[in-house]
Amino acid sequence: MAEESRVVRAALVQAKWTGDTASMIEVHESYARAAAEQGAQIMGFQEVFNSPYFCQVQEAEHYRWAEPVPDGPTVQRMQALARETGMVLVVPVFEIESAGNYYNTAAVIDADGTVLGKYRKHHIPQVKGFWEKYYFRPGNLGWPVFDTAVGKVGVYICYDRHFPEGWRALGLAGAQIVYNPSATSRGLSAYLWKLEQPAAAVANEYFIAAINRVGVEEYGDNDFYGTSYFVDPRGQFVGEPASDRDEELVVRDLDLGMIDEVRRQWAFYRDRRPDAYGPLVEA
Repeated sequence: MAEESRVVRAALVQAKWTGDTASMIEVHESYARAAAEQGAQIMGFQEVFNSPYFCQVQEAEHYRWAEPVPDGPTVQRMQALARETGMVLVVPVFEIESAGNYYNTAAVIDADGTVLGKYRKHHIPQVKGFWEKYYFRPGNLGWPVFDTAVGKVGVYICYDRHFPEGWRALGLAGAQIVYNPSATSRGLSAYLWKLEQPAAAVANEYFIAAINRVGVEEYGDNDFYGTSYFVDPRGQFVGEPASDRDEELVVRDLDLGMIDEVRRQWAFYRDRRPDAYGPLVEA
């Protein structure tokens, strides 16, 4: 029996840093309204979307980009945007929880403006051009899956994508769409961009929205190469990936019925062996 089609129109945007937070937020609001006009029901932004990728340097001045989640001004403004557009929003920002406690975070806002919760990035890089341990503590909220107006949505942030465990945790928790906001530059890992997320979509049998920044910013020479895309549970791109040079809004139809179809066909969840995996997490 063929699985019933259930199509969600999903959006993502890759954007260049404008030079200040106010205009960066305005740019994303404009893209969100454009996506809503095209019928999008959910949209996600890039990693720390309302700031530059300041982790190219280690300077205390950049703590100024941090704000509370969900009670900070950016998330509250995005709540209003969600209500206005009727879209679910995945909003990545630099979070301050309390003095000295900072996280690389994404808030998930439902289509009525309700903040459903947040995900905090687990895996924190500390290599040239990506000095994130200077700023962020490792995430401590697990891998939540949010029951949104369009279905079950998870988040995994940038460097997390190199680690299969979180992808699997999201799948086990029922995720149908996982947004992966990122800031990754040309160089050693560029060829992995079109490999890792499709492989994760296959292994875990859900849709992934892979979002990358685009352009060169003032705090370093990282050349963010965009190429954002949606990938389905068979590992196939849904439409063409975005430009590797320019800003772009990507809107695609995701048929969530494919998830059940693929899980029946490939049966990876049935054939898991958690009883044998204990050594994988032993220190």
